[in-house]
Amino acid sequence: MNDKNKETVSPTLDRQREIYLNGLSGDRPMVPVDYDELEVRAERALAPEAFAYIAGGAGHEHTMDSNREAFGQRRILPRMLNDVSERDTSVTLFGRRLPSPFLLSPIGVLEMVDPDGDATVGRAAASEGVPMIFSNQASQPMEHVAGAMGDGPRWFQLYWSKSDDLVKSLVTRAEEAGCEAIVVTLDTTMLGWRTRDLDLAYLPFLRGKGIAQYTSDPVFLKRLEQAIQEGGDDAPKPRVTMETLKVLREVAQSWPGSTLEGLRSGKARAAVQEFINTYSRPSLTWDDLAMLREHTRLPILLKGILHPEDARMAVDYGMDGVIVSNHGGRQVDGAVSSFEMLPRVVEAVQGRVPVILDSGIRGGADVFKALALGATAVGLGRPWVYGLALNGEDGVREVLRNLKTDFELTMGLAGCSSTGEISPERLV
Repeated sequence: MNDKNKETVSPTLDRQREIYLNGLSGDRPMVPVDYDELEVRAERALAPEAFAYIAGGAGHEHTMDSNREAFGQRRILPRMLNDVSERDTSVTLFGRRLPSPFLLSPIGVLEMVDPDGDATVGRAAASEGVPMIFSNQASQPMEHVAGAMGDGPRWFQLYWSKSDDLVKSLVTRAEEAGCEAIVVTLDTTMLGWRTRDLDLAYLPFLRGKGIAQYTSDPVFLKRLEQAIQEGGDDAPKPRVTMETLKVLREVAQSWPGSTLEGLRSGKARAAVQEFINTYSRPSLTWDDLAMLREHTRLPILLKGILHPEDARMAVDYGMDGVIVSNHGGRQVDGAVSSFEMLPRVVEAVQGRVPVILDSGIRGGADVFKALALGATAVGLGRPWVYGLALNGEDGVREVLRNLKTDFELTMGLAGCSSTGEISPERLV
């Protein structure tokens, strides 16, 4: 047989063959391939509070709907008789060649899904060569997750707190933990009106969840000691019930020391209050970025960019990339979709920095469309969390392998043998 007529089977496409082969033994995927079924199964597996926090959006969740609807406005136009026997799905970001155009978007409070959530996800991401963006609201310190990932690529998400010293400390730790970029999330200087969480009256941070980056930070701990010494905690107190006592135990269990120490010392509860006092900074402006630019040599990306003028300003202020995102529809109800703004942002930056699309990615066609409109890569969110809920590390890996395979098939069937061939002309 002529070598030109041989089909090249990529490791990615082995996933498709694996599923069909297992079917001959009566085995079906542990993690559903169909996204809607994946979400349904994850809801069954999770506590109501956990599912609401992960799946929910702001207000009537119209922004979540628009994120999905926008992809339907563009259609792929396949081309025929192109040699796609070998396919290259890799992309380059900040000097690192990645096997696929995926990153794991930061999602906090993974302890609601899996006790070892952050490290579990880190191991899965590393095994697939997918960069994990460590959440600022993680359930485990970044150093622990970095250790679980080995040489796997990772970035760090930064929520800019009221303390610049804390910001500097978190970034320094990220550098030392091997993070290759800093992602500054701009769209959460205040918490959106998230109706599912509100109806359950449940905010995980008030229970000590998702604050491990803070309780492991020397600057935060110094501020905490000072706050305890000064006393005068005038924060509103809940009515004392049996539920209140249960919450106090949860808070104490979140303390990095023993539960008993957290209860006796009062540090666990004080840490929650200090986090609430410190967490976000609504007064943040463009001029504040200079401090961060001077403090780190790592690439800095701004996440939450939707307006093309903001994208231009990001480049003018020395940022190294932008992430087009509306926070998965969790912040502003009725906002524009990320995908519809992508081409305008790409046009605004004029190739000076990479553009990443986040919010609404659910399949290989979505990824293809994003790259066609100028994105270098895409961020994945809820799907891999649902995989984690259903089958732990293997569940995350299954979701990633499914998306990789779906994308590679879409790319090849559309007539492209590499990501570099995906262009606007491939869409109508």
